[in-house]
Order: sequence, then structure tokens, then C-alpha cells
Amino acid sequence: MEIVIRALVIFLFLWLVTRAVGRSTLGELSTFELLLYVTMGDLVQQAVTQQDYSVTGGMLAVSTFALLTVGLSWLQWRFPRFRPVLTGRPVLVFADGRPLEDGMRRERLSMADLLVAAREQGIRSTSEIEYAVLEADGRISFFTHDADQEGAPERPPAG
Repeated sequence: MEIVIRALVIFLFLWLVTRAVGRSTLGELSTFELLLYVTMGDLVQQAVTQQDYSVTGGMLAVSTFALLTVGLSWLQWRFPRFRPVLTGRPVLVFADGRPLEDGMRRERLSMADLLVAAREQGIRSTSEIEYAVLEADGRISFFTHDADQEGAPERPPAG
């Protein structure tokens, strides 16, 4: 039972750490950051199992993490009100041709990062962007001005 309690405490700690780091940095991990998280996992293992190398201890720790993950997923499904707390909310970071500084500052998203994401999606200029949304998973969704797509055509094409 002690392993289950330690696993619960470490799970909550890691959840808080990953939420505090921010979604823009977790969206795309560098090689160093990936190695850092893997190393942190190894260090956490010792805290969870207290040098307990038994199969039962390892299974209990992994099972506790798995059950907590499934439990959080169920909470989001059953009580949608908890979803923003557990996974975060999308944030509008660019609107009407200009960056929204408050949202970008709060999410620690630099203009350079926003421009890189725009270029990766084939957007050549910020004037093409109508809206940009930093999603809860760290990706940035862009909505562009498209004069050809505004509204329905007046007449269906002949043919």
C-alpha cells in the first residue's frame, strides 16, 4: 500500500510540473529536454519504489500511474467542467492581423515561435492570419483570410 501512496504523490507532482512548464515548451521537446524527462522518470522510480526492485512493487507503481491516467481521462469525459483544469484551454494569441500580447505573455509564447509555426504551415506573412490559437496540446492553429472562400457562391457553377 505504501508504494501506491508514493506513486500517487509522485504522479501528482509530475502532473503539476508538466502543467507549470507550459504547453508551448511541451509541444515540441528538444533532444536535451527529452533526455531530461527520461532521466527524471528514472529518478522518480527510486522515489516511488524506495529501491524496491521486486516485480510486485514495479507492477503496483505502473498500475497506479495507469489507473490515475485512466481516472483523469474518465473525469474529463464524465465532468466536462474539469477538462480546462486537467488539460488546459485553447488561448487566442493572434487576432485581426496583430499579436495578442497578454495571451502570448501568459503562455510564454514568443513572436518568433509564432512566426516559425506559421511558416511551417505555409503562411508567408502575418497579414494572411485572421486568428491564431495556441491549443491545449501546444500546437498552434491558424485561420487565414481567404477572399475566395467567403460565403456561398451566388450561382452554382455550370456544368
